[in-house]
Amino acid sequence: MTDATDEEIRELLDVETIAVIGCSATPGKAAHDVPAYLQRQGYDIIPVNPNRDEVLGRTAVDSLDDVSGHVDLVDVFRPSEEVSRIVDAALKRHQRHDDLDGIWLQRGIRDDAAAARARDAGLIVVQDRCLKVEHGRLG
Repeated sequence: MTDATDEEIRELLDVETIAVIGCSATPGKAAHDVPAYLQRQGYDIIPVNPNRDEVLGRTAVDSLDDVSGHVDLVDVFRPSEEVSRIVDAALKRHQRHDDLDGIWLQRGIRDDAAAARARDAGLIVVQDRCLKVEHGRLG
């Protein structure tokens, strides 16, 4: 299975804390506007961006490994070529902390092999869909 069902997406929309890989400080970019929207909807957004100290009023961390608190969902705004490495980091976190429900790959981002590894580990994976759009549709 390569695509998440609406039921799985609804489950991910019910999370509290989202680590956003590639979160941008530049308004007008999807990697800024989508997390900002989610933050306004009440989600706790953890920006992951090694090039920024702060994004969306929150301290940015360099990598998923640097997130000290609970994470429910990893939302990815990085090229498809980077997904495998990001999924590997998410799976390591899932094994160590058992606090991850899913991985969301934003519009235009897809890696079927990495998604299969994450699903095999029990995570919900959404590929090539906008979290903001799906929140509006199903939330």
